[in-house]
Amino acid sequence: MILTVTLNAALDITHRVHRLTPHTSHRVRDVAERPGGKGLNVARVLAALGQETVATGFAGGATGEALRARLATVAGVTDALVPIAGTTRRTVAIVDETTGDTTQLNEPGPHITPTEWSGFLDSYRQLLTDTGTDAVALCGSLPPGVPVGAYATLIRAARAVGVPVLLDTSGEPLRRGLAARPDLVKPNSQELAGVTGTNEPLRAAREARRRGAHTVVASLGADGLLAVTPDGGWRATLPGRLTGNPAGAGDSAVAGLLAGLVEGASWPDRLTRAAALSAATVRAPAAGEFDRRTYEELLPRVAVRVQRWEAA
Repeated sequence: MILTVTLNAALDITHRVHRLTPHTSHRVRDVAERPGGKGLNVARVLAALGQETVATGFAGGATGEALRARLATVAGVTDALVPIAGTTRRTVAIVDETTGDTTQLNEPGPHITPTEWSGFLDSYRQLLTDTGTDAVALCGSLPPGVPVGAYATLIRAARAVGVPVLLDTSGEPLRRGLAARPDLVKPNSQELAGVTGTNEPLRAAREARRRGAHTVVASLGADGLLAVTPDGGWRATLPGRLTGNPAGAGDSAVAGLLAGLVEGASWPDRLTRAAALSAATVRAPAAGEFDRRTYEELLPRVAVRVQRWEAA
């Protein structure tokens, strides 16, 4: 079983318009609501891949109830979200069907009290030991009130019971998380540059390993994925660029990496799956989903080559 943690969960709302034009009114052609936040997106993709998944984090208020109602319809995902007094945030994606571009509006999360955070920690530790957890994914931003070192705390708790941890966040939570020595971090190139001070992905990934990460897989957007591991480095590239909605592409890559981890796949196989899933998500209507036909077509076409570097 894979445990996903979404401390700043959201109800994702996607509006589709013919053309998005600033300072004008728009007729929305379609509206979709789905459980969201990075970890919940990961959980939904894992479930679609046939992986048993438990989703935890915070949920509260009317929006939290709507999120949980929609999560209950996702086969393969068990809801272990912790109730809070505040109201779960919403995110709104506006898809321009003419250009394929997406405009994202992210609300701030609810304030988490010290008592709620303490209760979550107790629940998290129990999930680690009571459910046969094979891996943990810690994903996304932190809501107000949660300590900036929260992910470092969660990483240490998982490592204490021998459960491998993937961390996907940014900024100071990522910086502090690295020091707790996660098994894998999956930032994009901008997030990686933000904590290492270098814009060159390979150099930044190696620096992140020096700061504590066992393995670094960096999302390079349309240029694929870069992995720097104790066993070497690899770069996965796609046969071409796909147009569509990129929201959630990185979350699908995380799901592919986690599925490969629990199945004991080789690094080239993990990267192939992650890159294909990420690209197939661009062709899906919303984050947390992927176009299966595109995924299956891309799997044999992803190129993975060894990434070498000079010794320091």
